[in-house]
Amino acid sequence: MDRLEIEGGAPLRGEVQVSGSKNATLPALFATLLAPGVHHLRCVPDLRDIRTTFAVLRTLGVQVEMGARSRVQADASKVENFEAPYDLVRTMRASILALGPLVARHGKARVSLPGGCAIGARPIDQHLKALRALGAQIDLEHGYVNARAKRLTGARIVFDQVTVGGTEQAMMAAVLARGETVLENAAREPEISELAKILTSMGAKIDGAGDSVITISGVDELRPMDHAMAADRIEAGSFMVAAAMTRGDLLIRDCPANHLDAVIEKLREAGAQIETSGKGVRVRGPDRLQPVQITTAPYPGFPTDMQAQLMAACAIANGASVIRETIFENRYMHVPELVRMGADITVEGHTAVIRGVSSLSGAPVMASDLRAGVALVIAGLAARGKTVVNRVYHLDRGYEGIEKKLRKAGARIRRVRSRG
Repeated sequence: MDRLEIEGGAPLRGEVQVSGSKNATLPALFATLLAPGVHHLRCVPDLRDIRTTFAVLRTLGVQVEMGARSRVQADASKVENFEAPYDLVRTMRASILALGPLVARHGKARVSLPGGCAIGARPIDQHLKALRALGAQIDLEHGYVNARAKRLTGARIVFDQVTVGGTEQAMMAAVLARGETVLENAAREPEISELAKILTSMGAKIDGAGDSVITISGVDELRPMDHAMAADRIEAGSFMVAAAMTRGDLLIRDCPANHLDAVIEKLREAGAQIETSGKGVRVRGPDRLQPVQITTAPYPGFPTDMQAQLMAACAIANGASVIRETIFENRYMHVPELVRMGADITVEGHTAVIRGVSSLSGAPVMASDLRAGVALVIAGLAARGKTVVNRVYHLDRGYEGIEKKLRKAGARIRRVRSRG
C-alpha cells in the first residue's frame, strides 16, 4: 500500500487550489440516473470515491467517462441493470444513493447495503423511511435493499434526525413522484443546496433547499444536466488548518469561505489571521496556537468532517482544548495515532481533552479513515522529524493529489508507491 513520508517543520507558503466538492459530486453523479441522455459535469475531482461511483454507474448501464480538465460525460440513455452489487457498494457508503433515482425513474432497484469509513454505524433507516413514505415497497434480504414502485407518490416526510444522505435520497426520489413532497428536519448542508441547484437545472421543482423544510413538486420527466461543481469546503478547511498549524502564510484559491464560518471562527479564536478576497482566503498562522472548545453539529454548526484536523492543531496549542463529538460515535480513531506523535489527549465518552504540548514528534502512523488520515498529514507537517502515514488509500477517497498541492506550498512530502 502507498504511504506518505513527511519531513515536518516547513511552513506552508504560497497558494493551493481547492478541487471540486467530493460530497456534492457523488449525489450529482447518481442523479444522472434520473434522466435519459448525455449529462455533463465540470470541476469533478479525480478521487477514489468518484471512480468507484463511475464503476457503479457503468454496472447499471450508464456510459461514463472522465476527460481532460476535470470534465465528466455520462450517458444514461440505456439503464438496463438495476442492481448495485456488494463488491462495489461495500467500498463506498454513498452508493446507496443509486436507490432513489432507480426507483423513481425505472420503478425498481436492488442495492447492496453500504460500507465506507468505519467511523460509526450510520444506518440507512432514514433513507428507507423516506422511500417507504413515497410509496416504495422495501424488502431487505441477503444483504441487499430491494425496492419497487409503479410510480412514487408525494408525501410528508419528517426525518427522525438530520441526515445529509437521507435528505439527498428523498430529494432525488421525490422529483419524479406524483404530487408534492415536504421534507421536514431536512439537512441544511451546502451539498443539499448544490444538489437542489442541479436537479432544478434538470427541470425539477424544489423550494427551500438549505432550510430545514424542503418542498418538492414532482414532474413527469427530467432532462440531462450541465453543471460545474462547487469547491470542496472540507478540503479548503483542511488547508486552512494546515497553514495555521505550520505558522504558514497560505492563499487558498476557490475557498468557499461562506460555507466555513464555524471553522474560520475557531481558527481566529486560536490566533490565526484570516482574510478573504476575490483571489481566495489567506491564512497566516501565529507563533503558537491558542486552545479552543469545539462541539460538532449539523450545518451551520462546526462540521464533524473538520474535527480531526482541529484536534491535530489543538495538540500543539498553548493550553487545554476540549472537543465534543456529537455526530458519530466512533470518530476518535485518530487519537492513538496523534498520541504516538507525542500528543496529550484524553477521551471520555464523546469528549476529548487535548492538553497542548510544545511540539509533536514525527512517527509512523496509520490512517483509519478519510479525515483521520488528513489530520495525521497535517500533524506531520508541523512535527519535528519524519512522519510516515500509512494506508493513504483513505486519503485518496477525498483529497485530490494532496501531496502535490502541499509540495507546491513548500511542504516536504512525498508519496512512496507500494511494490507489486
